[in-house]
Amino acid sequence: MPKVPFRIWRGAAGGGEFREYATEITEGMVVLDAVHQIQAESANDMAVRWNCKAGKCGSCSAEINGRPRLMCMTRMTDLPPGETVTIQPMKAFPILKDLVTDVSWNYDVKKRIKPFKPRPPDAADGTWRIAQADVDRVQEFRKCIECFLCQDVCHVLRDHHLHDQFIGPRFLVYTAALEMHPLDVEDRLADLKDAHGIGYCNITKCCTKVCPEHITITDNAIIPLKERVADRFFDPIRRLFRFLFGRSA
Repeated sequence: MPKVPFRIWRGAAGGGEFREYATEITEGMVVLDAVHQIQAESANDMAVRWNCKAGKCGSCSAEINGRPRLMCMTRMTDLPPGETVTIQPMKAFPILKDLVTDVSWNYDVKKRIKPFKPRPPDAADGTWRIAQADVDRVQEFRKCIECFLCQDVCHVLRDHHLHDQFIGPRFLVYTAALEMHPLDVEDRLADLKDAHGIGYCNITKCCTKVCPEHITITDNAIIPLKERVADRFFDPIRRLFRFLFGRSA
């Protein structure tokens, strides 16, 4: 069986280069299988992060032929036959070694988002009454596996490096799950406008396209949050009300 050529980025924070490899591909193999095989055959010291190999841990995120993808969920048969497969680390985060990036910034961002704050119980027995439709609305957002592919493809982080001003699509989804929860009463709109930088998102939907869990990030999470921010801070009637009475409408 002919070997498939690979170009894999090797290096660390100080720099690196693409190196050429080749390995035999058998039926059913995914890109992560090929990387492991290359490790075993000719690159024992190559660093790659992975865990479940089932598309549920989000660990093996990388860029395959220029597109952010999970290596464990990208079948070799889905790639153009006969062409070199190029694998490199995510561009939106600092490189640690080879295909492994430092994604710790994401966990710091999550800590800055105001946590869930439930309203008082509806009944004397300490329980709440919730419509099933309201519960269903936020379930989609809970499918996120934090692979950070949406963060990687977002041009605000990937190209403009505004990590100190923009929390990225993954955490706009997380915020939406809190904001749209039927019991939550916390106010995060001012944070979304200023500290979290939702205005930087120009809804290209690239984050939705790369999501392995098929979360409708742009339409179901980001746009509704943008509408809430616009209603609060940019609606002319509300602005007039605040000017006249010094408080929100």
